[in-house]
Amino acid sequence: MPDPILLAIHDGIALITLNRPAQLNALNYQLIDQLMAALDRIEGDAGVRAAILTGAGERAFSAGADIKEFSESVKQGAAAVAVRDFVRRGQAMTARLEAFKKPVIAAINGLAFGGGCEITEAVHLAIASDRALFAKPEIKLGMPPTFGGTQRLPRLAGRKRALELLLAGDPFPPEHAREIGLINRIVPHDQLLAAARELAGRITRHSPGAVAGTITAVTRGLNMSIAEGLLVESEQFAALVPSRDLAEGLAAWKERRPAKYAGA
Repeated sequence: MPDPILLAIHDGIALITLNRPAQLNALNYQLIDQLMAALDRIEGDAGVRAAILTGAGERAFSAGADIKEFSESVKQGAAAVAVRDFVRRGQAMTARLEAFKKPVIAAINGLAFGGGCEITEAVHLAIASDRALFAKPEIKLGMPPTFGGTQRLPRLAGRKRALELLLAGDPFPPEHAREIGLINRIVPHDQLLAAARELAGRITRHSPGAVAGTITAVTRGLNMSIAEGLLVESEQFAALVPSRDLAEGLAAWKERRPAKYAGA
């Protein structure tokens, strides 16, 4: 069996590919576990400054959870088993992507249904092919989303717009995904990975510490009051005060030259 996750690193950017194209890159337990392992690997690699996450094949980013597999967990009849094997695993994956200290850009190359849409909600940035299609179809299975979709989508789209998508379960095009803040932009299909790499390059030219601090402040602050969020923002700045990158950034501004950050 081919590896369900492919990882390639080039010019400081990790390309992670969900690699089950015959199953529309459905998120089985093995794929989720290997995705988490890939994130562990690139987090500890100082040479990796950003990650792009996409799907193998021409049809799907990910059609969602592997229904055949998780239905076996449900069939056992014990809620604790299904929650342990399925829900906690998926929620841990989306939480890891959301809190990852290096920017993660989703390159949505086709269907992003269910868990594939929840990955899109969790990552920091997302670019969609003009062939992409999104959906929150869990309601059709007699269940709510379980990988964070009931929480993140309302924060992105607003309560009423999110509830319409969650309760109707109908597919929606990339134009609507962009309108509600689920994705950043739409590009022609054959330009998708190039556009994702270009966006990653515009981020990785900056200080890694500043990028990580910005991601942390935004991610944590969304779930706090403004006063608590401002404290997180202050903490992230304070951590950078003794750093070489902040000194270099300030010196470059004063000298009217491009900053030279380590690894950039």
